[in-house]
Amino acid sequence: MDSGGISDLDLDKYDADEQVKIICLGDSAVGKSKLMERFLMDGYRPQQLSTYALTLYKYTTTINGQTVLVDFWDTAGQERFRSMHPSYYHKAHACVMVFDVQRKITYKNLPNWYKELREYRPEIPCLVVANKIDADIKVTQKSFNFAKKQGLPFYFVSAADGTNVVKVFKDAIQMALSYKKNSSDFMDEVMRELENFELESKEESSDKEETQEGKLDSA
Repeated sequence: MDSGGISDLDLDKYDADEQVKIICLGDSAVGKSKLMERFLMDGYRPQQLSTYALTLYKYTTTINGQTVLVDFWDTAGQERFRSMHPSYYHKAHACVMVFDVQRKITYKNLPNWYKELREYRPEIPCLVVANKIDADIKVTQKSFNFAKKQGLPFYFVSAADGTNVVKVFKDAIQMALSYKKNSSDFMDEVMRELENFELESKEESSDKEETQEGKLDSA
C-alpha cells in the first residue's frame, strides 16, 4: 500500500463538519463487510480500492436536520497481515471492532487491534461487536469482559438476521459526529505538522539545488 498516493482519497474532506470516517477492525472472516452491507442494504455504493487494500462504503443520512456524509472503511483483506496501514486510521472519527462468537481466537485478538487503534487514534469512540449470534443464541448469556475492561459499548449482533446491526452503525455515526465536534485531536495535529515539515524540507532542498545551480552558472 503506497502512502504516497493516499491523497487520491482526499483525506482533507474529513475536516468538513458534515463528513465522518468510520473504520472497521477485527480478524479476517468475522463478518465486517457483511455487517456493513446488511446495514446499508440497497443504498450503498462500495468502491473496491485495491491499490489501498480497502473497501469504501459511502452512506448519506440526516441527523438533527443536517445531511451527514459517512464513509465506512473496510479492511478488504489487509487485516491478514495483523496490522493496518497508518492511513487507514488517519482522520477516523469512530471504530467498530468485530469478533466472531464462534471463533475464540478472534476474541483473543481484540486487545492487539485495540492497541494498534490507540497508537494512531488515542481518543476516538470504539464499539465492540460480537457477531454471528444467530448460530448459537445461548452465546448471549456469556460474559465477554474485554469491552467492560476498556469501558467500551458492547453489542451482540447478527449480520445474517440483522439483529442490532442498524443500532450499531447508527450509534457509531452519532458517536463519530459527537467526537468530531468536541475533539481537539492531538494525533491529527501531529500528522499535519509532519506533513508541513516534509513539504518545507522538500522546498528548502529544491531552493538549495537552485542556488547551487545558479552559482555553477555564474562560475
